[in-house]
Amino acid sequence: MSEERHSSLAIHSTGVDDPHDLVQRQQVIRRSKITAAVVVLLLLAGGARTVLSQSRNMDQLKADVQARSQIYVKTTVIQLRDAAQTVALPGSLQGYVQSPIYARVPGYIKRWHKDIGSRVRKGEVLAELETPETDELLSQALAARQQTAASLELAKSTEVRWVALRAKDAVSQQEVDEKRSNSTQASANLAVAEANVQRLKQLSNFKILLSPTDGVITRRNVDTGDLVDAGAVGGLPRALFVVTQTDPLRLYVNVPQSYAQQIQPGQTVTVRQTELQGQKFEGKMARTGASIDPQTRSMQVEISLPNKSGILLPGAFVQVEMPLQSKATLTIPNNALIIRAGTVKVAMLDADKRVKMQVVTLGRNLGEQVEVTSGLQSGARLVLNPPDALTDGDVVTFAADAPKEPAGGQAKPKDAAAPAKDKP
Repeated sequence: MSEERHSSLAIHSTGVDDPHDLVQRQQVIRRSKITAAVVVLLLLAGGARTVLSQSRNMDQLKADVQARSQIYVKTTVIQLRDAAQTVALPGSLQGYVQSPIYARVPGYIKRWHKDIGSRVRKGEVLAELETPETDELLSQALAARQQTAASLELAKSTEVRWVALRAKDAVSQQEVDEKRSNSTQASANLAVAEANVQRLKQLSNFKILLSPTDGVITRRNVDTGDLVDAGAVGGLPRALFVVTQTDPLRLYVNVPQSYAQQIQPGQTVTVRQTELQGQKFEGKMARTGASIDPQTRSMQVEISLPNKSGILLPGAFVQVEMPLQSKATLTIPNNALIIRAGTVKVAMLDADKRVKMQVVTLGRNLGEQVEVTSGLQSGARLVLNPPDALTDGDVVTFAADAPKEPAGGQAKPKDAAAPAKDKP
């Protein structure tokens, strides 16, 4: 076929007589290869980017799942403590001496000299009584004594005469013995009359009511003209006056049985009154009841409290802080206790941060702390505020061991006791 024929058919000549066409064809082939290589590289880069993104997302998802599955708790390590402890107990102040004054004889109030709040000395007159009945009885007793004394003189003189007659054998011995017996009886009657006179004189002395001790009049239940009976006012068993010694004061406190062995006489106690804010008073433990009341399971303790300023008033309600003998005790916070099925447990952690529900025996309640008598040892780590779902074998994370904020925007938990939450 001729070259013209090739041209008419639009077929290039294969001859080597045109090197320019050959170069062009080689450039086209090279460009095609480069383009194909670039496309392949782009596809490989896109695939690698997709794989890396998916891998990163998978790692983030695993971290999120792991973070959400962890239980974050607060813990504490318990230790034996040899610290002094005190127990606060309520009590009421009383006068060291509190003397109710009653009438000893019936009569009327003639006058009274001291009113409530008056300070009196021992032996000072408080009131005077009019006792007409006692006065009349005393007059009768004096007359009876004179009558008996006269009878005694007659009986003695008669005895002397009859003894003289017996010496002359003018009377019988029987008659002499009778006269001697009459004399003895008259002497005894005189002694009885004298005793009755002394009794009524003693009763007459009670017409003057005296203070039995130094102190303050805290009660006055009578007025001028009141009728009083022995031991009563107007027929009622009510004291005429009450004299109270206010320095020092007595304070009685009932100490529970659990603390009774740690209380000893001579200990210093601190007394506080709510109305006297910022003030405290120190007293001494005077004595103890040395026995437990079976009704209240407590021991009565008496405290002597100085009150020179008189600021403390008898009858006031106070709080007494009593020191207990120091001893090594194992105490845990109250919020570490778990009460389930009638038993008291704690969530104890081992070295692998694994939970073990440990049964414990409790002793004294010390307020925010409670004493443990058995079931735990010093150095044990306990979970505070354990969740209800916490069970044996659970693995937890301490507050100090909580993980840092993971990649991908996972928020670090603010409260180590709660699971982590995603940022909004």
